[in-house]
Amino acid sequence: MITVSNLELSSFQHTPFYCEENVYQLCKKLCAGGLANPDASDLFAVFICNDKKQVPLWNQKASHRADGVVLWDYHVICIQKRKDENSSHLVWDLDSTLPFPSPLPSYVFETTRPSFPLFSEFKRYFRIVHAPIFLRSFASDRSHMIDNAGNWQSPPPTCEAIVAEDGTLNNLNEYIDVSSEDATKDLSADAVNAVYERKFGIVVVGSQLEEFLSLVSDP
Repeated sequence: MITVSNLELSSFQHTPFYCEENVYQLCKKLCAGGLANPDASDLFAVFICNDKKQVPLWNQKASHRADGVVLWDYHVICIQKRKDENSSHLVWDLDSTLPFPSPLPSYVFETTRPSFPLFSEFKRYFRIVHAPIFLRSFASDRSHMIDNAGNWQSPPPTCEAIVAEDGTLNNLNEYIDVSSEDATKDLSADAVNAVYERKFGIVVVGSQLEEFLSLVSDP
């Protein structure tokens, strides 16, 4: 399993409350550092969200509770698909207290607590976007972090805001806005492999994440 020392971990950009930009920069760094395919073809940006903007996740650095739970409006992680059938897919989450990276099965178990009973408004959906498409198409002008008085709710990253290749300045809402109607009900080979073509990826319910990764073919 790939391991990252504390020194290397600190070299990844991490701006609190800007997880979408953190993952964007993380994907680029994994490719540049030889920890992922140079074209990012083995990586997926995964947006965890729901229509109520109330997503409970455990083992988060931002938590003030012993169990590490945080109720995010949304969260973004990177999943690396491994070709070796004997190796677990990896989750890269800069906001997690779990090992970095973590095997997908243990990350899901420890972070989403599948057996923990949740009210329907806390149901989690995963928008899975192939990283090469994400890196070309994603854009954020950071306006979602500016309050009505024009002040930053949290200091932004020091780097320039992300602009899509086609010149789009902001499409974050199109990634994080989901409803039950968006979730795929078809996990056939053709359906899951459409993730390699769709700008905004494929939405699955929380219980389908691992199954989706097991069914999607290698790019």
